[in-house]
Amino acid sequence: MKLLAGNSNLPLATAIADYLDMKLTEASVRRFADEEVFVEINENVRGEDVFVIQSTSFPTNDNLMEVLICIDALKRASAKRITAVLPYFGYARQDRKPGPRTPISAKLVANIITTAGADRVLTMDLHAGQIQGFFDIPTDNLWAAPVMAADIKERIGNQELVVVSPDVGGVVRARSLAKRLDNAPLAIVDKRRERAGESEVMNIIGDVDGKVCVLIDDIVDSAGTLCNAAAALKQQGAVNVVAYSSHGVLSGGAAARVQGSELTELVVTDSIYSDQPDVKGGKIRRLTIAPLFAEAIRRIADESSVSSLFD
Repeated sequence: MKLLAGNSNLPLATAIADYLDMKLTEASVRRFADEEVFVEINENVRGEDVFVIQSTSFPTNDNLMEVLICIDALKRASAKRITAVLPYFGYARQDRKPGPRTPISAKLVANIITTAGADRVLTMDLHAGQIQGFFDIPTDNLWAAPVMAADIKERIGNQELVVVSPDVGGVVRARSLAKRLDNAPLAIVDKRRERAGESEVMNIIGDVDGKVCVLIDDIVDSAGTLCNAAAALKQQGAVNVVAYSSHGVLSGGAAARVQGSELTELVVTDSIYSDQPDVKGGKIRRLTIAPLFAEAIRRIADESSVSSLFD
């Protein structure tokens, strides 16, 4: 097999290659003067099982075009099978029609990736489970929960924990993490969102008094939801509030918002590359998911079970 990396998250792609004791495929992914994407693969890939590693994070459209053109280049170079490895799948939050005359962009992007020539998709913690069904090709959706659970047990496992979902929609995700933490109790933040990007915490469902709260979410963008939830949990008597999120979008002033919040720490994975170094002594910390993706890639190439990674 071969690993081909786009430009969106080269450190993660390199870490995956190192774990598999491989080198990334020699390729040139660059821009023309007018910002058109140009891809040239400098190795023979005929008959190869190729994995294209690319998060479609900011700048989302540029990174999406990169992966599409990489897939097309591989298809025309007679690669046997092409797997789009998308640690973060952009447009996932547009998974339904919230109102009239609005798109379902997640389905559109799934169609485009399939049409480009991908034979299968490997991603992690899709915003909604039904997105897996948007693809007409085999799609593996990995979970960051095992990586997070191991980190929680190592750092705060000896304290009285309660796993908290920041909204009703995240209860399944929170329950999955709680199960890995020796069936820790659950709590839910009941909030009302007046408009996109803003949230108002209403009340807490569950007992958090005197406990360490572990907030779990799939995407942290503006961080407003998590910061408001942390303040509400502290008001209800929580000792500490630690947040874990699979994808650290962290747009705008999110980092500063987290730094000034009631959160003790925000832990995100490296599914999205940040060119801004984390503030020393700050509240944001990153967990690597390179071993998780590397093992999944190895199993796909060997035609063995991916789901057994989570047993």
